[in-house]
Amino acid sequence: MTEVASVASSAFPARPGNLVRFLIDGEAIFRRIGEAVASARHGVWLTVAFYADDFRFPDGLALFDVLDAAVARGLDVRVLFWRPNPESSGYGRTFAGTPSDRDLLRARGSRFKVRWDRAKGAFCQHQKSWMIDAGHPSETAFVGGANLTAKALLRHDVYAEITGPSATDIRHNFVQRWNDASERTAPDGNWACDPLDELPILQAMPISQGSSTVQVQRTLGPDKSILDQYKQAIDAASRTIYLENQAIPIPEVAAHLEGALQRGVEVILVVPAIPEAPVYEARRDPARRGLFNALERLAAYPNFLLAGMAESSNADRRFTYVHAKVMIVDDTWATVGSCNLHTFSLTGNAEMNASIWDAGAATALRCALFRRQLNVETASLPGREAFAFFRSVARDNRRKIETVSGGLEGAAIMLLPTAYAREPDALP
Repeated sequence: MTEVASVASSAFPARPGNLVRFLIDGEAIFRRIGEAVASARHGVWLTVAFYADDFRFPDGLALFDVLDAAVARGLDVRVLFWRPNPESSGYGRTFAGTPSDRDLLRARGSRFKVRWDRAKGAFCQHQKSWMIDAGHPSETAFVGGANLTAKALLRHDVYAEITGPSATDIRHNFVQRWNDASERTAPDGNWACDPLDELPILQAMPISQGSSTVQVQRTLGPDKSILDQYKQAIDAASRTIYLENQAIPIPEVAAHLEGALQRGVEVILVVPAIPEAPVYEARRDPARRGLFNALERLAAYPNFLLAGMAESSNADRRFTYVHAKVMIVDDTWATVGSCNLHTFSLTGNAEMNASIWDAGAATALRCALFRRQLNVETASLPGREAFAFFRSVARDNRRKIETVSGGLEGAAIMLLPTAYAREPDALP
């Protein structure tokens, strides 16, 4: 039986007794988070990377409307927004606390507390977490990768909802970042609070809620436990590894995947069929050639599949953007969070993942993701058979797109590693 070890490098231990629920794609993610905020009795704390004012919860409410309503109910509402440095200002839309941002809060009369936080240099404060009722029996945490933009609702993403002892570590992460936020003493670094507004490190530990052991792992300062966990989990795999990620893996991670392939492990890696512009730029950069060489080496193994996601009909060759950050090993262990498999996420951004030891939960997540990818139920198939079926569907869907012959079966489509990110807007 697979034994993925927890990582000693994390600031937090692996804790038993958690209940974990997985949320797939923007509508389900934000509907559930919206419900949790609406039913919160004490507080709502969130960490935000990217934000655009076109974001709406599935019920049509805007973020600030939801937060203002929570304050009006007497809740302690706090938001950590990322403030980009000049060298990271082009990554996407943010709520950086500019004069116009503060004018908006003032015009609204918003009273939720805000602190802005920079990362070092070109890095990003990339954690996307929600903390409901911190330190109370109803404490619930959400960890994942979806941003607060309208575009996020159209992307493929995954969140984990966690109740139980490990929620306290997600709480601790927020407290640490709130108290240490880079802009807390800046004249424009706070809203509805002052630099002396600090949160205590609460010792209250939630009671056991379920059967999952969870370890919260981060990229944050010297803590690189997400990278450590990825490598350990890949090295422990004996049957199957399923990954969904916005980024192709850095060579260090790809080398561990190649080792798994050499052991006969089935590996499926789902990435955006049409990645963002910087990936095409990297493909053209001779200095980045090693990144793509590592991916192409994986393609030499028949037990490896690189896949993307097509729209269900794909009559106009549209593809679903994969924004998830997930890995499942042997249907016994899984990790979900904000961390991409590129250098920035693994070494310099602020990131947070939850790793879960629970065969039932890991299998349920894999089956749910396969249902999303294949549009059929695979729960009755053993892991290797399910992987073979995935590979067959992905290959057949590629043939259908290339020959314009019939509708697709699900969304999975085989990609060619040697062609990945070579021609903009072309199926690799």
